[in-house]
Amino acid sequence: MNIKYLAYSLVTVFLCGCCRDAANFSIVESSFKTEYIPATRIMWTAGAPEGSDKLLKVFSGQVAVKEVEVCTMHTGDAILFDYGRELHGGLRITTAIRDSKATPRIRIRFGESVSEAMSDVASTTATNEHSLRDFEAALPWLGSFETGNTGFRFVRIDILDDGGTPLPVVAVEAKSIMRDIPYLGSFRCSDGRLNEIWQTAAYTVHLNMQDYVWDGIKRDRLVWIGDMHPEVMTINTVFGSQDVVRKSLDFARDGTGPDEWMNGICSYSMWWCIIQRDLYYYTGNLDYLQQQHEYLARLLRKIAACIDGSSEDFKEGRFIDWPTSENPESIHQCLQAMLTMTMKAGMEIAAALKDKELFNDCDVCAKALASYIPSAPATKQAAALMSLAGILPATNGAGTIAEGGAEGFATFTGYYMLEALASAGKYDEAMQIISDYWGGMLDLGATSFWEDLRYSDLSKAGRIDEFVPEGTYDIHKDGGAYCYEGLRHSFCHGWASGPAPWMSRHILGIEPLEPGFKKVRIEPHLGHLDWAEGTFPTPYGLIRVSARKTDDGNIKTDIKLPKGVRRIR
Repeated sequence: MNIKYLAYSLVTVFLCGCCRDAANFSIVESSFKTEYIPATRIMWTAGAPEGSDKLLKVFSGQVAVKEVEVCTMHTGDAILFDYGRELHGGLRITTAIRDSKATPRIRIRFGESVSEAMSDVASTTATNEHSLRDFEAALPWLGSFETGNTGFRFVRIDILDDGGTPLPVVAVEAKSIMRDIPYLGSFRCSDGRLNEIWQTAAYTVHLNMQDYVWDGIKRDRLVWIGDMHPEVMTINTVFGSQDVVRKSLDFARDGTGPDEWMNGICSYSMWWCIIQRDLYYYTGNLDYLQQQHEYLARLLRKIAACIDGSSEDFKEGRFIDWPTSENPESIHQCLQAMLTMTMKAGMEIAAALKDKELFNDCDVCAKALASYIPSAPATKQAAALMSLAGILPATNGAGTIAEGGAEGFATFTGYYMLEALASAGKYDEAMQIISDYWGGMLDLGATSFWEDLRYSDLSKAGRIDEFVPEGTYDIHKDGGAYCYEGLRHSFCHGWASGPAPWMSRHILGIEPLEPGFKKVRIEPHLGHLDWAEGTFPTPYGLIRVSARKTDDGNIKTDIKLPKGVRRIR
């Protein structure tokens, strides 16, 4: 028998034989939940608003003809509200009865930081791009007005014209709009900081699961496929199989012509293929994968055509992430690694689809790529991807990544740096970097994770949930780079969620060995932790894991598997 076909047949059995019944299920389009949330504090006022503290109370949602507790505002008055956490949605402003029926006019400014909410679009880096965050509106007489469709925590309201008589305001509530889905996956450990990071990562992606899986809810309310890979891994870990993932993948597929790269970026088309493989592993949904067969085969061959002998030769769309965008050597190394990863993913996909010809094509390319070893990694991004592709020994890659700790990390590709550290057994080092880098955002008041962070900026920056003192570095207004300069910087970016899937996979040790979790490996790695516990969603139900260190330094693990899932030791 042909050796390559034997390998193909064995992988086919491995991928398909046991899980076909696990994934033939459908997920009904989930609904959205709207909540009206009062502010947690009044941070600042201008002019002479009377009774602003009354706007912190819970409002029934129905205005009455006789309202006793109101905040009275006049032309020139302004209030800055803090709603306590990052939210997606807008505002509901309710006014009481007054003598004049003239329509008062207001200005609304949303912000993901205090600095942004106090900014002016006309004279700063703040923008109204993708979603309006600075605009004027009119209020009704004795009624409620709803507006806004953005990401924010802070809101500034200015009264531009009270219509000639004082304006009695009953409530200024945040209108939160979220996909109504349960958090099936969970994670807790003896380190409270890691727990908060896991929850924040999960919440960041949940905020971005709106009509599609977006990258950001203020700016970049778009389907960026490379950015989606960490988001999909987080969704698999926290929410399980979700229709919005497949909808977003199909959107990118249908909007990309045969001669184009997804989002105009060659690596993003490769990420699309890798997402398809990973989605199949975590959900076992063979029906969905089969729907992609024709497109996947064409795309994989288009990607394979960009190999010159044994080296990547992409002519356009050469991009990995912004921090490496000016480093051609790093980009080449990353693209070489991604080509290798994509061809390996293509082999697994072809085996699942029983496409012998596609399997052989990807196999030939993977072998050709293996004969070329780029020079030493130029960046931590390159070290991570080269390690995960098998081009660089895991210990070598981990050495580069661990040097300097969190310095040189990035919110998107940091996920792959953490994965590369785990592949070398560097769990404590990875946990420390998670605590320093992602935890550093929490230390500055973040309630969702950001589009980017230069680690060295943390030590000199003021908090985002306070007024930044004169002479102190404002990490929102003064920071950022490239397309996210200053206040354009998104402070809720789903691609920054990598710590959540990393902790569940490596600290709890939960890894699917067959699509749909028919077989699973569970090997907790506690490192310095005393204990860790959590749940993981599968098509068959929740996996439950509890791991604790014993007095002799061993780990005692209690595992509960749903029927249909088998642990392989």
